[in-house]
Amino acid sequence: MIKSQNNIKILDCTLRDGGYYNNWDFSKNLISKYLKSMSSSGVEFVEIGFRSFEKNTYKGPCAYTQDNFINSLSIPANLKVAVMVNASELINYKNKNPIKNIKLLFKGQKKSRVKLVRIACHYPELEKAIKVSTWLKKAGYKVAFNLMQIADRTNEEIENIGKISSQYPIDILYFADSMGSLDTSRILEIISLLRKNWAGSLGIHTHDNMSRAVVNTQKAVENGVTWIDSTVTGMGRGPGNAKTEYLVIQYKDLINRKVNLLPLLELIADEFKPLQDKYNWGTNPFYFLAGKYGIHPTFIQGMLNDLRFGPIDVLSVIDHLRSVGGKKFNKNLLDIDKKMYSGKCTGSWVPKKKISNKEVIILGTGPGVLKHQALLEQYIIKKKPFVIGLNTQKSINEKLINIRATCSAFRLLTDRKRYKLLKQPLALPLKRLSKEIKTYLASNKLLDFGLQVVPGKFKFGSNYGILPNSLVISYALAIATSGKAKKILLAGFDGYPADDPRRIEMDEVLSLYQTSNPKTKLISITPTRYRIDSTSIYAL
Repeated sequence: MIKSQNNIKILDCTLRDGGYYNNWDFSKNLISKYLKSMSSSGVEFVEIGFRSFEKNTYKGPCAYTQDNFINSLSIPANLKVAVMVNASELINYKNKNPIKNIKLLFKGQKKSRVKLVRIACHYPELEKAIKVSTWLKKAGYKVAFNLMQIADRTNEEIENIGKISSQYPIDILYFADSMGSLDTSRILEIISLLRKNWAGSLGIHTHDNMSRAVVNTQKAVENGVTWIDSTVTGMGRGPGNAKTEYLVIQYKDLINRKVNLLPLLELIADEFKPLQDKYNWGTNPFYFLAGKYGIHPTFIQGMLNDLRFGPIDVLSVIDHLRSVGGKKFNKNLLDIDKKMYSGKCTGSWVPKKKISNKEVIILGTGPGVLKHQALLEQYIIKKKPFVIGLNTQKSINEKLINIRATCSAFRLLTDRKRYKLLKQPLALPLKRLSKEIKTYLASNKLLDFGLQVVPGKFKFGSNYGILPNSLVISYALAIATSGKAKKILLAGFDGYPADDPRRIEMDEVLSLYQTSNPKTKLISITPTRYRIDSTSIYAL
């Protein structure tokens, strides 16, 4: 039985939460259609974006949501505008005085179309940040505090959230299932704990890691929560949020507004479906695992949008973050290869001593290796090429692999057990690696071949390569070329569909390599979609 009859308020935060995918750079045309569809759908509040001091990288207007931008929009009369501020910025910006900093962002409600200001904060920030509510209320705004990562807080801390909040003039106390990991029983417990000290309106912001966003929202509403967040098609950081279109259907009889779904459905078909095809938000097994283990969804989002990470890499990183803790997102973790491989770095291993004037076979991880395993093995036994396996690839008899090549710090960190079991020498940029990695690889036979990343460049020294990226195929090509290979055969490079960005990047890498080194023949001997010469292992 829903207790909060006829008092549900849907706050759509698509332009704010969805901006994590497109740098908050929505077109004016899309925003105009969006506002009209929200007006028709029964949504009362639209959170148009953040209000922020951040200026280090390009972000679109919805990252700042300044009043002049809001005034340029045609906002239907029945919609109220909300913006969000991160408490961390209020606490840490310049003078580190939250009240002085909030005054830099807002000039008072009489001079603005903003009706609601929401402060997103973590528990340790609450006591400092909540003081801004007094000024915001005097300035005429409705005020909400959004407690993030509520799943990490103890029962005593959750009670204290209600206690602290009750001492200030805030209108709505939100709690966010930031990791998408809460189940319905814990949501009921959180509501009960907050209610011990907080008598005002409650709101919930759910994430869809484990496909529970709508169910968890509904359970919260059934137990007195009256403010519910959503986004169109669920667009939002990581797997996204409860879908606005679902909540409008679910609560159309409880929001005291006329509901016409057609403009929203047309908006989805015309604008948001193409965006979803491009950015690929929504639930998948990786987000489900992240929710299960309390890992910040932005790690998953970052890896899914990064060509370095295949499915095995993502699973390995999840396993690593599960053990070391991944609740707080750290962009530097995903950028580790870029930082590692800047600046010149030579190695101590000279491939020429092993490879000179030989054929080299580089074994990729595509199904082509396993499919043609028997003939590949026969060819290797008969022709005795120098065989380089990428990472921990095991699709052929391991005794036929001369060395393995790897250069991914993530792979080495997360697949440490697999690497320790390898019997072949391991070629890697040893001088670049951390003491931790060197320690657990101490029992392996290591071949130190240097690596430097310079975009748009292939260059080969006797004991190092300068490469356009840190992809392991680029590294293996550098080893073979530095070793003066007679020709290079690729097996298991099946490739991706033509419109897949990984296909585009690989074609660019292979084209750049062939342009930089035209004397060495590069031939695929199993089926490939890449733009390189090919033949058949059966012909060989």
